[in-house]
Amino acid sequence: MRVTFLGTGTSHGVPMIGCQCAVCASTDRRDKRWRPSIYIEAPNGAKLLVDTGPDLRAQALAFGVARVDAILYTHGHADHVVGLDEVRRFNAIQSGTIPCYGDERTLDEIRGMFSYIFGPNTPKGGGIPDITLTTIDGPFEAAGAAITPVPVYHGDRIVLGFRVGAVAYLTDCSRIPAKSWGLLEGVDVVVLDALRERPHPTHFSLTEAVAAAERIGARQTFFTHIAHDLGHERTCAKLPASMALAYDGLVVDL
Repeated sequence: MRVTFLGTGTSHGVPMIGCQCAVCASTDRRDKRWRPSIYIEAPNGAKLLVDTGPDLRAQALAFGVARVDAILYTHGHADHVVGLDEVRRFNAIQSGTIPCYGDERTLDEIRGMFSYIFGPNTPKGGGIPDITLTTIDGPFEAAGAAITPVPVYHGDRIVLGFRVGAVAYLTDCSRIPAKSWGLLEGVDVVVLDALRERPHPTHFSLTEAVAAAERIGARQTFFTHIAHDLGHERTCAKLPASMALAYDGLVVDL
C-alpha cells in the first residue's frame, strides 16, 4: 500500500497570504503546504482520494494523480470539499461515475454547496462532476477496499478519520472519543492533526498530538494540518524518532 500526502497545511495554506514570518518565507519546500488531503493506493489496487480541497488540480498535477476510484470525505468544511469540481477531469479520463462517501451531515453540506451538480434540471455531461454520494455510519468498501471510519471530535463536531489496513488518517481532530481508540489498535502508520504549539479549540496542538500518538503506539506517526507556526526542520528535530511532520509530496510505502 502507498500513501501520498497531497497537502499538509491548514485552511489558509502555507505560506499565508500577506505573511512574511520565517515559515511563510522559508525556502524549504517542506514548509510549502497545500490544503490537507491524501491519496491512497490500496492493497487491491484501488486509488482512493481523501477530501477534495481547493488545491486539488495543482496537487494532482504535481504528484501524478491520474485516477480516482473513490473519494472519502472527512467533513464538509471548505478546505476539504471546494475542489470537487475538479473531479470531472477524472470522470473524463475514466469514462465513469466516481462514488463518494461521507457521513450524513457532510453529504448534505456538499449537496448544498454544489447544488448545480445535483439539481434535477441540470444537464448531465462533461460540464459537471459525475459522482454518487453514499452515506456511511460504519465499515464499508470503496472500490473493493475495506475502509473503517474513525469518528473524532473537531471542536464540538464529530468528523471522520479513516483506517485502511494498517494506516489511519485523522485530520481536523481535537479529541478522540473513547469508542474510537479501539479502532486504532494495531495500526502501523497513523496521521494526526497537529496545528501549532499553542492550544486551539478545534485542533490538536503539537503536544496533544504527540500524547495521542504515544497512546496509539504506531510504528510511525506523521502530523498534518500544520499552520505556519511550525517550521519543518526545527519541529522535527525535537520530536521522538517515531514521529515527524508530514510534508506535501511525502510518499509512505507499506
